[in-house]
Amino acid sequence: MSAVLDHHDTHAHDDHHAPTGWRRWVFATNHKDIGTLYMLFSFAMLMIGGVLALGIRAELYQPGLQLVNPELFNQLTTMHGLIMVFGAIMPAFVGFANWMIPLQIGASDMAFARMNNFSFWLMIPAALMLAGSFFMPGGAPAAGWTLYAPLTLQMGPSMDAGIFALHILGASSIMGSINIIVTILNMRAPGMTLMKMPMFCWTWLITAYLLIAVMPVLAGAITMTLTDRHFGTSFFNPAGGGDPVMYQHIFWFFGHPEVYIMILPAFGIISQIVPAFARKKLFGYASMVYATGSIAILSFVVWAHHMFTTGMPVTGQLFFMYSTMLIAVPTGVKIFNWIATMWKGSMTFETPMLFAVGFIFVFTIGGFTGLMLSMAPFDIQVQDTYYVVAHFHYVLVAGSLYALFAGYYYWAPKWTGVMYNETRGKIHFWWSLISFNVTFFPMHFLGLAGMPRRYADYPMQFADFNAIASVGAFAFGMAQVYFFIFVVLPTMMGKGEKAPQKPWEAAEGLEWEVPSPAPFHTFETPPKLDATATKVIA
Repeated sequence: MSAVLDHHDTHAHDDHHAPTGWRRWVFATNHKDIGTLYMLFSFAMLMIGGVLALGIRAELYQPGLQLVNPELFNQLTTMHGLIMVFGAIMPAFVGFANWMIPLQIGASDMAFARMNNFSFWLMIPAALMLAGSFFMPGGAPAAGWTLYAPLTLQMGPSMDAGIFALHILGASSIMGSINIIVTILNMRAPGMTLMKMPMFCWTWLITAYLLIAVMPVLAGAITMTLTDRHFGTSFFNPAGGGDPVMYQHIFWFFGHPEVYIMILPAFGIISQIVPAFARKKLFGYASMVYATGSIAILSFVVWAHHMFTTGMPVTGQLFFMYSTMLIAVPTGVKIFNWIATMWKGSMTFETPMLFAVGFIFVFTIGGFTGLMLSMAPFDIQVQDTYYVVAHFHYVLVAGSLYALFAGYYYWAPKWTGVMYNETRGKIHFWWSLISFNVTFFPMHFLGLAGMPRRYADYPMQFADFNAIASVGAFAFGMAQVYFFIFVVLPTMMGKGEKAPQKPWEAAEGLEWEVPSPAPFHTFETPPKLDATATKVIA
């Protein structure tokens, strides 16, 4: 995934500092190696989270209890959510940030190389603790990924392990964010002003500020849960005068910006790919930057739209309803800008572009269902049903995950020095797109018909759509196994035709100014840039 294999390095001087063997990875301070580690870790977590999801879908294939009891079912739903959000999606984007930001801004590496290593290795014990909670007395946490009180106050010891794991993952995120902010603000090549930066760098700069703002909020919520469990406090325990709804307010004040933390870097990746394959400049660059900033700011004032059914006064419902609708405006600006970029462009549809167009199409569906959920009267009807499950999987799977795939196909030639197999990439795209929609589109109808989420059983009238969704889920899971075995592994092993320095002729950016695979050390002296800050002139 990086210049993993030394015999593929193109310059003899590439490895004059490069360690070899296991030390290269354990003590890695090179941004490319750490980016590779993050991505391999996140893919492993994607597989684990995916297996848990398939356990859920296998149980729901038909009515009645077949494979798991309701307690284990709730453990599966909780751990699937936690592992996918904190173990798969977020680390994957951090991996992309590590690999691409120094290359895109002409920096030699990330600002704090040793802290970069530390923030990655913190994730391993946290992930082991999270996944290992299944083997603790009473099984894994089963309170839903939102960890709502009072259920969390009644869980077994695995709840404490989960809280500790989230603390460690949060610390890792905060350190990674500080690194990204300092790198972008202090280490850009001369001539690269902020408004000449690639969109991916902009989206990550804003995301990093969001992470620093909200991870401590999550830490506060779960620490209060911990003290309620063991130290006699009553923050969320009604028996002692506490308020479980207060937990929801604190959690969602973290949780809603978190949703944008998982989608803004995806917007950045799509904003790099669409212009390259439309062979046009990105339409409305400045408006894209301001839209990203607007989304980040508005994300802090919409949190209680997750709580319309908690007895909120009508005035509160109106405020959160209107502010949630407002956030659709900057998101819509991005969609229109991508479409305007494609308009009358000389488009070709290699795999990165297929995933980018697939992202825009399916993410827009997820956006519309989100807009519907912003309306309090409708939300109250479908609260905690499969309609909500369908909505957030459309924005997180077809949003974040598709963008990650698009980014992989786009930049992997630069990382590995070989081209992926185009036919296999297209098979992966169509297989993923079709199976994803077969899985999650029926869930809209299940939700509208009233099927609640997190239930291990259901009445007969929901059977057909659940069977379809379960078949689609297994097909979608197999598509990702296919991707790893037949697309990722061959390129990591150096099999395939050699990638040129610039595999996509219309792609712009400094990352295409270095050889493929990118040498172990790039931009040891800051490059001198042309007026557009996309080419090196000296």
